[in-house]
Amino acid sequence: MITRTAVVAAKTGLHARPAALFAKAAAESPVPVRISVGDKTPVAAGSLLQLMTLGVECGDTVTLHAEDGADEVLERLAGVLETDLDH
Repeated sequence: MITRTAVVAAKTGLHARPAALFAKAAAESPVPVRISVGDKTPVAAGSLLQLMTLGVECGDTVTLHAEDGADEVLERLAGVLETDLDH
């Protein structure tokens, strides 16, 4: 298992449009990815409903989790989170 942290840049956090865009990118990845914040249990990154349960706000640090060898996928998804998706 590998992890990658990212700071959420979207002004609205992972809500509405930013959450939908991130969930779509995660669902399209070739490997399953999970996401967590703080001590909350990781959830499926490709599930909009599960993302919303995390309550991620702008500036929160999240952790992406995937199987070994998925470094590029996590880097790409971290890049999505670190971009202001509210525009």
